[in-house]
Amino acid sequence: MRILALSPRSACFELENSTPYFAPENFAITLNGEHVRDEVKNVFTLLGLLPDSQYTVCAAGQSFTFKTVAESAFFNVRDFNASGDGVHDDTSAFVAAIACLPEGGTLYVPKGTYLLKPIFLKSDMTLYIEEGATLLGRTEREGYPTLPGLIGDINLGTWQGEEDTCFASLITAYGVKNVTITGGGIIDGNAPQGDWYVNHRVKRIAWRPRGMFFNRCSGVTVFGLTVKDTPSWNIHPYFCNDVKLYSLGLYNPAGMPTTDGIDPDTCDGVEIVGVEISVGDDCIAIKSGTIEQAKKYKKPCRNIIIRNCCMRNGHGGVVLGSELSGGIENVTVSQCFFEGTDRGLRIKTRRGRGRIGITDNIEFSDIVMKGVKVPFVVNMYYNMGDNTGHTEYVYTTEKLPVDDRTPYVGRFTFKNMHCTDVEYCAGAFYGLPESPIGGVAFENVSFTYNRDAEAGYPDMKEINKKVKNEGLYFEFVDSVHLKNVSISQPCGEAVVTEGVGEIVEEK
Repeated sequence: MRILALSPRSACFELENSTPYFAPENFAITLNGEHVRDEVKNVFTLLGLLPDSQYTVCAAGQSFTFKTVAESAFFNVRDFNASGDGVHDDTSAFVAAIACLPEGGTLYVPKGTYLLKPIFLKSDMTLYIEEGATLLGRTEREGYPTLPGLIGDINLGTWQGEEDTCFASLITAYGVKNVTITGGGIIDGNAPQGDWYVNHRVKRIAWRPRGMFFNRCSGVTVFGLTVKDTPSWNIHPYFCNDVKLYSLGLYNPAGMPTTDGIDPDTCDGVEIVGVEISVGDDCIAIKSGTIEQAKKYKKPCRNIIIRNCCMRNGHGGVVLGSELSGGIENVTVSQCFFEGTDRGLRIKTRRGRGRIGITDNIEFSDIVMKGVKVPFVVNMYYNMGDNTGHTEYVYTTEKLPVDDRTPYVGRFTFKNMHCTDVEYCAGAFYGLPESPIGGVAFENVSFTYNRDAEAGYPDMKEINKKVKNEGLYFEFVDSVHLKNVSISQPCGEAVVTEGVGEIVEEK
């Protein structure tokens, strides 16, 4: 057992085993010899601890002794005239409490429903939202502050990879360091009760807020909470370093576009561990901006670790792009469970995204996928978003000259994976003739099919056809290495290649 995160009053742990997300069997958790609860997940949080105190936790035959963090002050938001009745606006009470909180202090939110407009965090603080407490977003956009895309050279707001004016989020932080949000409570964007999902692609005053937005922050830790019903993405770290997201539940309405779970955007060092995600769009989408932003900052999104997570019912489980012009490097996904997502791994890019940064060194291992329509997609003809995706420049399969608009996608490795009830095809890798995918390697990967599935498109591109129960398709890939890959009775050939430089198949 390892400790993932500590605050003055909570702690997060991860069992060391090889099973994705769920422990091999139910187990009891004890704290200093007292039974706390029974648990089934590999990652869990303990709440209601005392600061600067020593504890021993035992779980699944593993034990760990730890000491909680000391705190300089403990402020109860009720002491600042917060009502917590879900009717009166409590924003000013939170603003006052945060402003007065000393460095190293904890702002405590007891049980109740706190109706809020966006609140802004500061460095060196802990926000502890007690189990049974809900921060509930107001629905009237006119009362939300906006974050301008640019004020001089300072970038505050963003939308879909561009510097643009957006509303502040229910939890917002700019330039803060060493902030922790924990406690077992709920951050509820309350979006279905407002008009955030009406004409969602139209900018009205500003672009939609997220549940949590961290801009140019470092040392951010969020664990033990639920974030739900957000106007757009649940959690958006943007130009951040050292972000840790543990033991969370992220939920948004099914089918609602741009309600992603977590979108690390032009960040360095993000850990996502023990998170359950069921949303209307991509579960986790890693981004690095449009070509204009990439030219300006030349900063990739890199060193991303995703482990022991559960993704359900999103468009994609772990997605890269489509705004990835700054590059995405060193992504490791392991011990995860995907169920009912449209795709498992999904790379979205196209001509026009450019090669200022490259997408390379992506590794998946020890994954179970159940009922995923297409487990693997790398699509360099992605046609969604703005209208440029529907132009001949994007969709042609003719070999075009390589220039600064040509994207580059590098190496992918998939190991020890079981994909059951596949619907459309096992995988589709669509490279460009002038810029092939660098390399794809499968080792110890198996596929079985849902024979009752309907045919569908492997991914979103202009020239397309529906398929059902098909195998692995590789188009314009420099090298393909298949070792111990089992594809159970596909419709048609198990492996289809076109424009592949080298293919190696081993038993």
